[in-house]
Amino acid sequence: MRALIQEDYGEPRDVLSVGEVPDPTPGDDEVHVRVHAASIHIGDVHGIRGVPYLFRPIYGLRGPKVPIPGTDISGTVEAVGPNVTEFAPGDDVFGWCTSAFAESVVTSADTLASKPAGLSFEKAAALGVSAMVALQALRDYGTLQPGQRVLINGASGGVGTFAVQIAKALGAEVSAVCSTRNLELVSSIGADHVIDYTKEDFTQGEQRYDLILDNVGTRSLAETRRALETDGRLLSNGAPTGGWTRPLGRIIRVLASSLVVREQARPVVHAYRASDLLALAELVAAGQLSPVVDLAATLDEGANAVGHVADGHAQGTTVITMRRG
Repeated sequence: MRALIQEDYGEPRDVLSVGEVPDPTPGDDEVHVRVHAASIHIGDVHGIRGVPYLFRPIYGLRGPKVPIPGTDISGTVEAVGPNVTEFAPGDDVFGWCTSAFAESVVTSADTLASKPAGLSFEKAAALGVSAMVALQALRDYGTLQPGQRVLINGASGGVGTFAVQIAKALGAEVSAVCSTRNLELVSSIGADHVIDYTKEDFTQGEQRYDLILDNVGTRSLAETRRALETDGRLLSNGAPTGGWTRPLGRIIRVLASSLVVREQARPVVHAYRASDLLALAELVAAGQLSPVVDLAATLDEGANAVGHVADGHAQGTTVITMRRG
């Protein structure tokens, strides 16, 4: 089978190429999935770059331990191990795995869920890390309640486009921060108020928010806190990454700041949960969530697609389809 293979650490367009690898075989508790689409998130980019360097023992000291990147897929079950009862060949599924940027994967049955009826494979592949981060940040970390005011900073990216829709589904009043070119997109997915950061600084306005989900991390914590209500909560889900430790320094500052100021601040660390795949599927079925797919590239265009995400230009989620040509 063909896969997008990473030879070394570096920029995606320089170190990724398509090659042939053996087709995987499922173990007793695993499912063999013929991949139709795989989505790209910023964590994939960090792994390909091998940053921060402090994580190299996890990624691989001399080179990537896992030569095929990617975690989020949708596809059709080809075969199942003898202990698997949840799925059968022919079932359409979505979920997560390792080595997702390939025509075929094997993964544990508890990392998959049935693809929502009527949802394209490209959009189903987007219901992975970015969607799960948004859901867990707002529902679990932020305990967002109906009627509360939430601000999503970085509302046009992978996590942001999901966060706007999930916050609306939870009954919140949503303000979304993005650039001029993304105003229409963010408004179209349900934001009540859209702030163009090139013209307006939300930290200097009069509006205060019960919850801020910061997917950007370029403003200081003190500046961002100014926009919070007393006892409001700041969730940090993004910061410039590179060198030996970034963004670990910001994570430490977020945790330390909550010890000395009244407003709570927490970094968002997502967990893979099969129950949350089902929760996301239910939101799709209810018409409350529709993944925004910015670009659907072929596997041969995969290196450039990952580079597109690395450049910071993606609106919503970028996916790789496994069709040829």
